[in-house]
Amino acid sequence: MTTVLLQGAEFFAHHGYYPEEQLLGCTFVIDLAVSFTRDNTAAHDDLNGTINYERLFNICCEEMKTPRKLIETVAYAIVDRIKNDYPYITHVQLTLKKMFPPMKGNVKNSGIVVNYYKE
Repeated sequence: MTTVLLQGAEFFAHHGYYPEEQLLGCTFVIDLAVSFTRDNTAAHDDLNGTINYERLFNICCEEMKTPRKLIETVAYAIVDRIKNDYPYITHVQLTLKKMFPPMKGNVKNSGIVVNYYKE
């Protein structure tokens, strides 16, 4: 099994439940791990035999541009796009963090972790 990583991808986006969150926006950070099993990937030295981390970043960019109330909705949209683009994946773990969320105290980030396992 091989796992392709995209760690610490930062985006400024307008996700949030409250209208002021969608108006003001904030920084979000994505950590992504996509696992797959492909025969002879390294032997062929061909990008078509692996997961293109540039494509993963572009999927994240595109989905982060659409304002949503829940970060869960954003995360599932990203995972669904990855599953569609790479039907041979076996596992995706996506962590989406909202940096310095508007709270009554100091909170570095809030976030979620989504795991997908191919059955």
